[in-house]
Amino acid sequence: MEIDPRTGDWQDVAKTAQKYRDESIARVKPDVPDVPLHLPQDVTPIPKELLSKKEVKITEILAEDLVESIALGKLTSTEVIKAFLRRAGLAQKLANCVTELLPERALERAKYLDDYYSVHKKQIGPLHGLPISVKEHVGMKGLGLNAGFVSWWDKKGEDDAHILKILWEAGCVFYVRTTQPQTLMHLETSNNLYGVTVNPFNRNLTSGGSSGGEGALLGLRGSCLGIGTDIGGSIRSPAANNGLYGLRPTSFRLPTDGWAATMMGAEHIIPVIGPLSTSLEGIRMMMRTLIAAKPWLSEPSLLPIPWNEKEASLTRRRKLKIAILWNDGIVKPHPPVTRALEEVAEKLKGVEGVELVDWKPYKHDEAWDIIASLYFCDGAKEETDAIEASGEPWRPLSKFIIKDNPYVKEHTVSDVWYWTSKRDAYKKAYAKVWNDTASKSDTGELEGPVDVILCPVGPGAAPLIDTSRYWGYTAQWNLLDYPALVFPVSRVDSNVDVADKEYEAMNAKDEFNHKLYDPKKFDGAPISLQLVGRRYEDEKIVGILDYIKYNIGLPFAKYT
Repeated sequence: MEIDPRTGDWQDVAKTAQKYRDESIARVKPDVPDVPLHLPQDVTPIPKELLSKKEVKITEILAEDLVESIALGKLTSTEVIKAFLRRAGLAQKLANCVTELLPERALERAKYLDDYYSVHKKQIGPLHGLPISVKEHVGMKGLGLNAGFVSWWDKKGEDDAHILKILWEAGCVFYVRTTQPQTLMHLETSNNLYGVTVNPFNRNLTSGGSSGGEGALLGLRGSCLGIGTDIGGSIRSPAANNGLYGLRPTSFRLPTDGWAATMMGAEHIIPVIGPLSTSLEGIRMMMRTLIAAKPWLSEPSLLPIPWNEKEASLTRRRKLKIAILWNDGIVKPHPPVTRALEEVAEKLKGVEGVELVDWKPYKHDEAWDIIASLYFCDGAKEETDAIEASGEPWRPLSKFIIKDNPYVKEHTVSDVWYWTSKRDAYKKAYAKVWNDTASKSDTGELEGPVDVILCPVGPGAAPLIDTSRYWGYTAQWNLLDYPALVFPVSRVDSNVDVADKEYEAMNAKDEFNHKLYDPKKFDGAPISLQLVGRRYEDEKIVGILDYIKYNIGLPFAKYT
């Protein structure tokens, strides 16, 4: 029975959505195993207990190694996809992160690739046979495109998104679509169609958002490489919360044509699309593949900047200057994050050619004033209409970022000009702060500027459900349009990361965050950091992280 999501009961629409998802999982063969009725706090060990040894081995291979194994004939695309379909179905039962599996089309694609390899003895492209997971609001032809709104349940993708077409031509297989929050404007993943996506390392915590389905799925190794989107931290938050790598690229480098969201066409704060992966090489591999396709030829808003593989490589032939942002001056990070910064900094001190300096935050409070004023220039009318069209309730964080947000106002054209000018002036001032870390040569060239900023991804490890209210450590770089790369470091240890009971909060936001911290509640959660570079230095931050990993042995903890 068809249900009109705008006139029917929203709960009936949600039941239909969940039934559709569950039926897609039921079509996977052999059947996806049932999970225990009472789940432990950390569910990441469960897949190893319920899947075959071969399935576990395949699904824990890194993306780059999977491609190589298929290219060498050690694995077929079909056996890889079968394993990932089962692990993704299991991930749904453990963390509620999937909107649908695509078993028939994925296996048909895998067979085609295997047949091609059998005949031609070569790959169809650089990603031949590689399974890639996709956030639901990135359109697939003929499939749903609800973007987290009940009233959009019956929307369908008219075509595959541009990014998917490129990856398809490169030989990948799409097999699963993942959850996102109502409005797409949470640093968590919670909507009325599917409920709450939880963190597999600690189910009392959030997987992050808005690409939280991707985060939880990759955290459970139901994927090795996925596609997320980011306008305030939506790739980096899930990557950080689940011990993954995640890149927020500079705007207009990767194709975004074909996704669904409100306020399409708004250019005040540019949303981006990018990869999440269980490996750094997975990030590099997707970026290289997408940009090599010259997407700007068919999506003219993109910039014709080729991928600089040399800059993205491990080798550094000059000194490296890394600035550490310990605290943004508004909200102090919880003890585990500070410990991660200290451990990385201490090890970097022993790396020849690396210079560490402190980064003094420049008016980060003003940055939030600006970006928060530019997020909803229509007074959040499109978001509100999309929610209220079905009668679905407002999720707590939708209410927080819209109804309780003093910056949400319907702007006049003059208002938009004013805030856009403020944005550009702030970008200019921040560029000067960065330039001032250098000295000038006799020819006027800048010498020895900071190469990257090392900083927190958030004010703590993965937050408790419905408490992700501070965006400053991620949205700061969206405003400046700086590329930012998240990487795993360690895990919370309640015996080491004790609370500072003598701490006096700097302000109300800081007090809220400080009171959230109880070491026992966060025990075992991944701790991640991020590297931030200047605009269009995406390759540079990838290369520098590779260099850091190689020299100090990141990460310092295991996640599988």
